[in-house]
Amino acid sequence: MEDTICAISTAQSIGGIAIIRVSGKDSIKIVNKIFKGKNLEKVLSHTINYGYIVSNEEKIDEVLVTVMKSPKSYTMEDIVEINTHGGITTTNKVLELLLLNGCRLAEAGEFSKRAFLNGRLDLIEAQSINDLIESQTENQRKMAMNNLTGKLSSKIQKLMDYIIEISANIEVNIDYPEYEDELVITYDILENRLNKIKFDIENILKESKTGKLIKNGINIALIGSPNTGKSSLLNKLIEEEKAIVTNIPGTTRDIIESSFLLNDYKINLIDTAGIRKTTDLIEKMGIDKSLNQIEKADLILLILDGSKKLSNEDTELLKKIKNYNYIIFINKNDLKLKIELEKLNKFDYVIGNTINNNLDELKEKIISKFSLNLLDQKELVFITNTTHQVLLKDTLKIIDNIFLNIKKNIPIDMLTIDLRKCYENLGKIIGKTYEEDLIEEMFKKFCLGK
Repeated sequence: MEDTICAISTAQSIGGIAIIRVSGKDSIKIVNKIFKGKNLEKVLSHTINYGYIVSNEEKIDEVLVTVMKSPKSYTMEDIVEINTHGGITTTNKVLELLLLNGCRLAEAGEFSKRAFLNGRLDLIEAQSINDLIESQTENQRKMAMNNLTGKLSSKIQKLMDYIIEISANIEVNIDYPEYEDELVITYDILENRLNKIKFDIENILKESKTGKLIKNGINIALIGSPNTGKSSLLNKLIEEEKAIVTNIPGTTRDIIESSFLLNDYKINLIDTAGIRKTTDLIEKMGIDKSLNQIEKADLILLILDGSKKLSNEDTELLKKIKNYNYIIFINKNDLKLKIELEKLNKFDYVIGNTINNNLDELKEKIISKFSLNLLDQKELVFITNTTHQVLLKDTLKIIDNIFLNIKKNIPIDMLTIDLRKCYENLGKIIGKTYEEDLIEEMFKKFCLGK
């Protein structure tokens, strides 16, 4: 991290302003070379300075330059931010001048990576910055902000501290047996303490499922026979005519995806091909995709035509969905209902129609399925990173292995090896212990100027 990096931090489009960020030991010196105004090497930290970006004697743009000196900056290095007028050509010209005068173009996420490596952020906080940038709902923003302020990191750190306390106590028992005031860790005491750690980790993992739904949205697959109104339902829910609707069976032949907000939660709708027996190869491929969605979706929304009796395809689909999370929507209640409701007594269904947008009961059912009305009462602090979830699950396996070794009467001092592995796994989540390739992979997902 000896070089000085730069990148455009705002979206590259026409706008009121654009910001170019420079970070590194020579950032102030380099920007000063192309700035006409106050001597930036002599101004106070955290000041905004008016002037021009120049190339030789030519004025490129009228700018405001913010100087933030180490360590009180985002990266804990000297940072300069150049506020230009938001034209694409002008912004790129300023960036070009910085590169010609000694800067290197930053890699994706490199500013945040430097903030992490310099101790400004831990890994969860760094990830939360990206989540904050990408948030599309108020709940996504709240969750990202809670994680950015260290609430989730604090939970992980407390578990690590507890493991260290147990390990240190065992070490004292072995190395300094004459310390009679020190608690002697027995198998029973160790089991009790590990059970507490296990309980806390299991709770974090359980809540992570909710966090993932908030971050990525709830995937709902619209499944059903042809002409039951799947595409019409999608269009009504998203309030847009996205899917083609006709009375010709087999119109939808591939997956159509779209999203809408329900109680400020992102709902991802997946419209699928109508499921029926067919000899049409292309339609059959679409039907296979439909059936795959049953296993992948967070919720299956089976649409039945209420104006007709249950078909063989409907009956087969009812058998398929009963072991999954599902809602049955009986459509077309504006027509005379002919569907055999007595055959659906054991199923969770609602009745409505897409003609006059009679979907309130369906929306309430979705809210109920995921307890969306209760989530607002919770503090939105969740693990959402898949790698972190894997590390927590691996930690649970290690703890179970310690329990197994206790039953085998393995000496307690030998069990500290597995305790150390637990500590390292948790440390990888917040970045106290980490592998370089994982760090590289994570920051690649960030936008260029962050």
